[in-house]
Amino acid sequence: MQQECPRCGAAVEPLQEYCVDCGLRLHTPGVVPALASGWRRRMPWYPGDWVWPSLLALVVAVLSAAGAIVWTRDARSASSETIVGDTGPLPTVATTTMAETTTPRRTVPTQTTATTAPPRPQPRRSLIEWPRGQNGWTLVLASLPTSAGRPQAVAKAREALRSGLAEVGVLDSSRYASLHPGYYVVFSGVYSSLGEAQDAVSKAASAGYQNAYARRVTS
Repeated sequence: MQQECPRCGAAVEPLQEYCVDCGLRLHTPGVVPALASGWRRRMPWYPGDWVWPSLLALVVAVLSAAGAIVWTRDARSASSETIVGDTGPLPTVATTTMAETTTPRRTVPTQTTATTAPPRPQPRRSLIEWPRGQNGWTLVLASLPTSAGRPQAVAKAREALRSGLAEVGVLDSSRYASLHPGYYVVFSGVYSSLGEAQDAVSKAASAGYQNAYARRVTS
């Protein structure tokens, strides 16, 4: 379809930008009208302007799909590659161990002080008197009549001391209710019970007084 220049009236083409005769810049239609004019020149049937956006969307979709296929194939190829590393032995680092020297410790001798046990008290070597007003038990070593005199009883008591017996003395039997009167009694030990006195009988026997016996003494 022929068009005319609005200035000089010369014939111009639909897509012509300038008039050849007067040089006027002609109105350029949009892309869709231009494409529609070209379609009509070649084909008698034109579906409408909607066909061009549809074709553009189809082209974009095809290009996007093609790009996605190419990218996926490249990614698979990259993941299937095998990286071969160096499997050689690792370098060995030599370590130097320093020997620790120890200085011998001097041993200081300790002085041991011997502990001496305190000496045991020696048996009393003097004659004793029976405790005044005390009741108890003793060992009777000998009984001498008072008619023989006290010095003889004292002499026997000193013999008992020399034989190793302890707490030896002489008492007058007439002063004690539990004893038969009229005798000087040579005794050894002052005990609080009969059992203690009987335990001492064996010691008196080993000292030579086999006839010693336990006797209660009461005031």
